[in-house]
Amino acid sequence: MTRETEKITLPVFSAGTTRHLLIHRWGKGLNGKAYIQASLHADEIPGLLVAHHLIRLLEEADIQGQITGEIVVVPFANPIGLNQHVFDMHMGRHFLETGENFNRAWPDLAAGVSGRVASSLTDNAQTNVALIRDAIRAEIAALTPLREDEALKKSLLAEAADSDIVLDLHCDSDSVMHLYLGTPLWPDARDIAAELGSHVQLLAEVSGGNPFDEACGGIWWALANRYPDHPIPPACLSATVELRGESDVADEYAAKDAGALFRILQRRGFISGDPGPLPQLLQDATPLDGVDTIEAEAPGVFACRVKAGDVVEKGALLGEIVPLDDPTAERIPVITRTAGVVYGMRRHRFVRPGQVIIKIAGPEPLAWRKGDLLNV
Repeated sequence: MTRETEKITLPVFSAGTTRHLLIHRWGKGLNGKAYIQASLHADEIPGLLVAHHLIRLLEEADIQGQITGEIVVVPFANPIGLNQHVFDMHMGRHFLETGENFNRAWPDLAAGVSGRVASSLTDNAQTNVALIRDAIRAEIAALTPLREDEALKKSLLAEAADSDIVLDLHCDSDSVMHLYLGTPLWPDARDIAAELGSHVQLLAEVSGGNPFDEACGGIWWALANRYPDHPIPPACLSATVELRGESDVADEYAAKDAGALFRILQRRGFISGDPGPLPQLLQDATPLDGVDTIEAEAPGVFACRVKAGDVVEKGALLGEIVPLDDPTAERIPVITRTAGVVYGMRRHRFVRPGQVIIKIAGPEPLAWRKGDLLNV
């Protein structure tokens, strides 16, 4: 069985321009489906290199006859954002035409899928999974995109949303490896977090903004909540994988991460062979609303005293904002309001009021963390 590569040309939204997605597929028609995509935020580069290494591993596994399930890899998920540059700065996080974040406002398919399956659900979980996946495909096929970014979303959802596993590869500004997951997916996803060496696993049933991973996985727990008398498992293990910081682009990291993804696929039955012992989980999951997102109180230079991965206590001094207008002015301390793991911070250290400059993953929900939890 050989790799199939499909080139999907996106609809033309401006005369004289075309863009395309590449879809690499192994094991088409085999049991189960795993989907991995890189750099939906197109200026987050680590995933592009990880996908390169993963494809090479999958090619070798295919030669050895080890592919036992369908595996789909999209090596660049956002050709629109890849081509967005302003004054030599790559602007791949937001669609420049509208300002919308490429990883927000994905179609919420749950209501439409619910209408398609409401009268057909059974007392058999496996039968319900098949019914719901058919409805998901039909609902996506019925989408009518008006803009180029909407056409991109439809194409990616059509490949991903009926999968058993969906891994969306991103990175943060300056961070350690961490995951965003739907609460119903834990602890089933412990092997993924352990294999990747993830320092923080952040859980929310609804994180706000409807990102890609929730557009795929959230359908299942939305339906389970709506139809409690019918068995509906969380049949799509979807996660956002944050591959450290945006500057952590090197073969050393990428080969390691690709190897971890390969072993995850082995453990999950998509590739034969022994993945070896599962590494120890570095950190149990914590709630996304337990993240202390610390904002700058004043303009200046953030003189940081911690690094990503540090464990801090409540009230710890994380650094100071140095005012620039008056060299004799007092520095402004930056203090954490919860104990936890420093998992991400702003790499650009010239800061302005209201900017999130550091993030601490704490063990308990914080009273002020309400509404859109993905506002960073």
